[in-house]
Amino acid sequence: MAAHRRLPVPVPGVRARVTLNIGGCGPYAHIVADFEPPGPGGGVLELISIVPKRRLPKAMLPALREGLLEGLGGVSAAVLVTDGSFDEVSSWDLGYRMAGREAGRAALIGAGLLPPEEAGTLRWTTWPGQPRPKRRPRPYG
Repeated sequence: MAAHRRLPVPVPGVRARVTLNIGGCGPYAHIVADFEPPGPGGGVLELISIVPKRRLPKAMLPALREGLLEGLGGVSAAVLVTDGSFDEVSSWDLGYRMAGREAGRAALIGAGLLPPEEAGTLRWTTWPGQPRPKRRPRPYG
């Protein structure tokens, strides 16, 4: 993907919920975000969270930002985090990087910058209008 491309259309309601079980806990991360084309003069990533700190501590936002930058692959976007959750034991930076990476890729698919088939590679992310995998016919016998 070429650097400095802009997200062409809004992709609202992207939900990423990472739930891995490594040694009994975590990483866990949960975010809901609206992706928009960046504003005039906006950087590669404009990130704003309106989630209360008790639900999503500010300390997790740098990891989320790293994941979003990776997932967006150089495409500029404005991201508004509208919901999320955190667990004292199971939430690590790794979970929020993973959530951000998948959410960024979901936004690219939703905006038509990645093929719909890529949706099948996203394990923890959903969004309105998400392409569903085609069902294979069941073999008889």
